[in-house]
Amino acid sequence: MTEDRMRFALLLVPTLIGFASAAHAERDYPWCVFGGGLGAPGECMYSTREQCLASASGRWNTYCDINPRVRFKQPAPRRTH
Repeated sequence: MTEDRMRFALLLVPTLIGFASAAHAERDYPWCVFGGGLGAPGECMYSTREQCLASASGRWNTYCDINPRVRFKQPAPRRTH
């Protein structure tokens, strides 16, 4: 393996592991970005309103609001894996 490929692999593996663990997170974050073509669920990955506002800033037609699952205390959908 060349040195460049080795560096790439050393950077890629931790990144992929991070994405895999985030995808299986069972936490419902309290703040979501909605609108701007994000679809019905929005991006619900923010712990604070400030984080949400920072993410929505500069994005066309987006806004922050409380995660509906948190607001109405609905359980997260069960995964069927």
